[in-house]
Amino acid sequence: MDDFMKEEYNDLFTTTQCPAQQELLDYVQGRLSPEKQHEVELHLADCELCSEAVEGLAAFRQKEQIPGMLKQMKKQVLRKLRTRKRRKDQVAYFTQLAIIALVILFILLAAFWTYHFMTHK
Repeated sequence: MDDFMKEEYNDLFTTTQCPAQQELLDYVQGRLSPEKQHEVELHLADCELCSEAVEGLAAFRQKEQIPGMLKQMKKQVLRKLRTRKRRKDQVAYFTQLAIIALVILFILLAAFWTYHFMTHK
């Protein structure tokens, strides 16, 4: 996997004010200090995305398996994003190739017409 994709989608929560993924997991598992737990709860009251994430994490019976599952899901998301990027790059490449071919065809036709009109005066 290229470095761009790793950096670009490393943690979907890094560009927001949301708690980090590990912090939400620690919250669900009851590993946070009372102060930190209170901070997360205040955030959850205002953030639907994190509230739903915590709700989903809380639904797991075997909470110790969550980090492995999250890692696997993250790999799948990155793989899909990389596939989409590759397809998008291919479309852009073939579009550029088609434009170049049309420009060359136009130049050849212009040269032919110019030659034809110059020689048949």
